[in-house]
Amino acid sequence: MATVKAQLARGVRDFDPEFLNRRKWLFSQLEEAFMRYGFLPLETPAIELNQTLQGAYGEEGDRLIFRILNSGQYLESLTDEDWTAARSGQINRFTRLVTEKALRFDLTVPFARYVSMNRGNMVFPFKRFQMQPVWRADRPQRGRYREFYQCDADLIGSECLSSEAQMVALYAEVLGQLGFPSACVRISHRKILSFMAEALGLSSQSRAFMVQLDKLDKSGKESMSTYLTEQGVSTEVQKAWWILIEAQPAPPELLALLLQFSSITQSDLPASIMTELETLTHYIEALRVPSSFYRFDLSLARGLDYYTGFIFEVDSGVKGMGSVGGGGRYDNLTASFGVDGLSGVGISFGVERILDLMIEQNLFGDIPIPAAKVLMATTEPDSMHNLLACAQELRTQGIKTDLYAGDPKPKKIFQYAEARQIPVVAILKTKAERELQFVLKRLTDSAHIQVKPQEIQDWVQGNKPWNTQ
Repeated sequence: MATVKAQLARGVRDFDPEFLNRRKWLFSQLEEAFMRYGFLPLETPAIELNQTLQGAYGEEGDRLIFRILNSGQYLESLTDEDWTAARSGQINRFTRLVTEKALRFDLTVPFARYVSMNRGNMVFPFKRFQMQPVWRADRPQRGRYREFYQCDADLIGSECLSSEAQMVALYAEVLGQLGFPSACVRISHRKILSFMAEALGLSSQSRAFMVQLDKLDKSGKESMSTYLTEQGVSTEVQKAWWILIEAQPAPPELLALLLQFSSITQSDLPASIMTELETLTHYIEALRVPSSFYRFDLSLARGLDYYTGFIFEVDSGVKGMGSVGGGGRYDNLTASFGVDGLSGVGISFGVERILDLMIEQNLFGDIPIPAAKVLMATTEPDSMHNLLACAQELRTQGIKTDLYAGDPKPKKIFQYAEARQIPVVAILKTKAERELQFVLKRLTDSAHIQVKPQEIQDWVQGNKPWNTQ
């Protein structure tokens, strides 16, 4: 067999036991928080049909979907016309012919598919949380990977704004506990963004406007101004729009600015927007979320097409890292599966970025790697069968037991125990035929005792005193 260079594909990572232990701890914190708010666990397959995912994320998102080639002799069914289409640049047509399945891009669309298929057996409003990996053919960079976990919480089957308020409170509670005091939830509204596009004379290009706005943090004000000028937006209107975008005030002042912008552009601001802004603020205040933890920011657009109401994005408060969460209201997500009338709201925690940040900021503290309680070993290879039997007996008693199968020298045995942070070493000594004895040693203070196999449990669990002489 030819040798190959051991290397990873770009955008994916290996995880060592220490990292996995931290991730497991983080997941446990998130799971506890989700369940405190009444969310139930759910899992969906890694593989979805292309027709499920295609179109749900907009043109830009669709380009990032990892598609899976059909199995078998799938190329044999292609015609000359199909190959000509591929060579002429009609990639989407060709892709549909050779791929039927894809890796999930996120957890929200598969959740909508699940709801559509199982709605007859569900009680609404339905609340679920989901913690599983997703895949995106994105350009790898700091905090952005091609394979990563998402942790989502969604509520579907209710239009009440208390759902949005609880999502903001959930963000505040979790990120505060994890040690991000400067984190902040940015809040915007798709209806306001649509109103702005109409007021700027860009109704027919609303989607392109939102994509451009979504890139504002990266492309900068000059690029956005150039775009607006190219679309024929006057300098006066641009000036009024920038005041609205850059202000980030509390809702009363925000409403005043929206009305002022409406007057300047001679456009009608929907009355429902004013009510929703005021209601959401009152609900968030009722949940005792600190005012420093959220702000209304109309420069927030979010790139995914399925959002229809309030949208969220969480700034970590750490320079250069970007968002660590986001989400929003979606009214029509299940409509593509033939199910109308189900409105929902969901958020996602960017756990990969949160993990990276917590490691960089030393926020984990001392989270020990779960270790065995006792290491069973022998310096006499002929006694291995006896050692195996004793180790298995301890396991049946619920004691985490490791068994050393390396170099039988005592030095190597104790080095292994120290590296694995195992507190007690039990070395088998065959005193006489049919009589087994173990020398137990506690690594923290070198206390030791000689015991019979059936007595090991008492000393490992601390039920009997150790000899510290």
